[in-house]
Amino acid sequence: MQDNQKNDFLKNIQLYSSLTNDEIDQLIKKIIVKKFNKNDTILYEDDTNEFMYIILIGKVKVVRATEDGKEIILATHNAGDFFGEMSLIDGRTTPATVVSTEDALIAIISRKDFYSTILTQNKVVISLLNIFCHRLRTCWDTIQLLNFNNASQRAKMLFIMLSDEYGNKTTEGITLNIRLTHQDIAQMTGMTRETVTRIIDKWKKSGDITILKNKFIRLNQTFLKKDLEIKI
Repeated sequence: MQDNQKNDFLKNIQLYSSLTNDEIDQLIKKIIVKKFNKNDTILYEDDTNEFMYIILIGKVKVVRATEDGKEIILATHNAGDFFGEMSLIDGRTTPATVVSTEDALIAIISRKDFYSTILTQNKVVISLLNIFCHRLRTCWDTIQLLNFNNASQRAKMLFIMLSDEYGNKTTEGITLNIRLTHQDIAQMTGMTRETVTRIIDKWKKSGDITILKNKFIRLNQTFLKKDLEIKI
């Protein structure tokens, strides 16, 4: 990948969006770009990590396995997101496994260069703190989701969370601009795929949601009105 391409990608990443062109050019000298194929494991749980990873193209999932072997998706990261920074900051092992869910280009920055950037660029520190706050709030929401005993409540809570990040409001409702399989939803909510399928089919029949041609899910007005019961 040419430096001008790296420059264009990094400008669109929230963590570095406040940097000038000259500052971006300095950062480019410190990173390497690696390609990962779909389903490649990028980070293993309990590994000692010495790098931060920035997604230039593609998408990854952050997963942990339960005692009974079930895979739970803790988070998904898209182009513009980063991961692996926690181990660089606290020196502990990676808390989860990160797997590419599609072909991806990842920029990799070492611990030394990560600290060099944040210690000399206050703007990056402010962006980092804002991102950490957002992730912490998402973790709180995920804990609330997993505490619901009712399967429908879990699925609704997930869609609420996704609408904050991927939602596009229209007169008909909110479209989630992310493609999710029933298995994805199951892994995000700690339910079985069969349970998710029953819930989705029920909501489709009642008109609460619509599956669009591009496979995106639209949360219709009836869904959003019922959703108020969960937020109270």
